[in-house]
Amino acid sequence: MTFLKSIFRPRSVTAKGFVLILMGALIAASYMGYLAPVEELLDSEKLTFRFIDFAVSPYKILKALTVVILFMWLASVLSDQFEKRMIKITSIRSSNRELITKAVTLIIYFLATVVALDIMGIDLTALTVIGGAIGIGVGFGLQKITSNFISGIILLAEKSVELDDLVELSDGTQGFVRHAGARYTLVETFDGKEVMVPNEDFITNRVINWTLTNTKGRVEIAVGVAYGSDLDKVKEILLEAASEHPRCSAEPKPQCFLDEFGDSSINFSLYFWVDDVTEGRREPKSDVQFAIWRKFQAAGVEIPFPQRDLHIKSGALPAEGKA
Repeated sequence: MTFLKSIFRPRSVTAKGFVLILMGALIAASYMGYLAPVEELLDSEKLTFRFIDFAVSPYKILKALTVVILFMWLASVLSDQFEKRMIKITSIRSSNRELITKAVTLIIYFLATVVALDIMGIDLTALTVIGGAIGIGVGFGLQKITSNFISGIILLAEKSVELDDLVELSDGTQGFVRHAGARYTLVETFDGKEVMVPNEDFITNRVINWTLTNTKGRVEIAVGVAYGSDLDKVKEILLEAASEHPRCSAEPKPQCFLDEFGDSSINFSLYFWVDDVTEGRREPKSDVQFAIWRKFQAAGVEIPFPQRDLHIKSGALPAEGKA
């Protein structure tokens, strides 16, 4: 497989030069008539295999191989040159460059194949009906692959999901986008797992992109204090604990709200923002909660736990036989 790939798509300059010289020599020799005896021998009736209306001879096989190799080589040169030029265009993101390069390479090889078949004398119109039938069958079988490919193009055009974005999928998967391919998008989760998500899921399902327009993220902390606490002091402590954290954003400022008077506690909600959500939200949340605990202890503020009062009423038991 590697040998065939090196023939049809040579990479090194030496291999490309060898293919060019060989193909040029064969074409020149055939044009000047030096290969006429060889052509007559290989295309003789004795060496020709016939099947219905088809005639296959060693000469036709060699001619077909030569034409295919030549056009595949030309296609590889064109695609390599296009790839080198795309790499130099830094204004386009790497994922966009990769997808554009693959699409153009596919078009180049398709056109080279069509031209090669036409030169070999194969009637392309005869392949239309067969190609249509195969296309319908393949279309049903490759429906998902086609959908994912088109979804990948839409994602690149809209730029709604790009490399290193922090995303959260509808099934709860969270992580960073590490690769955007034609069929799937690779998401690296916080525990190191690499999840290959079909591109279609980013189009048809609800996706949270934490870094689409900015990297800010909000942290929420729920706190309950005992009845009898100084509520103004509690609010001051909560805002102070959030503001003192080094990752707390200056704008928007931290906010604290009294949510409800619960059964066992008065419940507050503390909100503060971090500038870069890609660095995580759990660590600043944990640090602020530690700070709140220490400040509550120093100020004598109690965080209650749920409790119930049980009252037992004593009285005479009902007489036997009476309801």
